[in-house]
Amino acid sequence: MKRLLLVVGALWLTLGEASVVMAAADAAGPLDSTSKAAIALAAGFAIGLAAFGAALAQGRMAAAAMESIGRNPNSAEKIQVPMILGLAFIEALAIYALLIAFFLQGKI
Repeated sequence: MKRLLLVVGALWLTLGEASVVMAAADAAGPLDSTSKAAIALAAGFAIGLAAFGAALAQGRMAAAAMESIGRNPNSAEKIQVPMILGLAFIEALAIYALLIAFFLQGKI
């Protein structure tokens, strides 16, 4: 639990620093190298964390669906469509993170 809190805290500080840097950069003018580095780190962490979370969610969803179909093969048609919709929504979240990373890279 402590390790998870440490990782979440470090990511929050990194992403929070980038937002503060971008707000200060809008007010001050051009970015310096430290600001650019913070934005690049935030973009990298954003896409990495989103891809990791999406991969875990998709794996758990597919495993649960396969287990359900294995226990009751007659329910395969009823499980397949909601599973595919859920996978699409999970993938959409990862794509949103990719767009955010592109927007952050545009600030550099």
